[in-house]
Amino acid sequence: MESFTPLTATLGGALIGLATAVLWLGNGRIAGISGIFGQLLPPAQTVVWRLVFLVALVAATFAAARLFPGLGAGGDSPALLVEAPAAWGVPTPIWLAVAGLLTGLGTKIGNGCTSGHGVCGLARLSLRSLVATLVFFGVAVITVAVTGVV
Repeated sequence: MESFTPLTATLGGALIGLATAVLWLGNGRIAGISGIFGQLLPPAQTVVWRLVFLVALVAATFAAARLFPGLGAGGDSPALLVEAPAAWGVPTPIWLAVAGLLTGLGTKIGNGCTSGHGVCGLARLSLRSLVATLVFFGVAVITVAVTGVV
């Protein structure tokens, strides 16, 4: 958190808002990443735009990291994956796999993820999305308090 600046947060938020607006206006779809990804398997009839969106998301992130290495959370050093807490004795790859599976389970239970509820749902003034976003952030605070990993 030492390298946080309002400029990078504002730029990131504006780009996320632009991407969601383009998807909504151009395709009539909400940019909930878990829903977009979740419909790839089994393949939905609309698999092409989903693949294009996800590939562009990853490619743009990679390009931004290469073009502007100082913009990320790592400041002037390259961003690294978080390490599992040493006291827990769990290898980092297992830690990340379990975290990913729990995230997927949570998005299935919550009928969406932070991008769908937090960005698109709140913009549409959805009460369900407000509750979901409050739960997401509450669980995140508890997780950081328990694990000590930020």
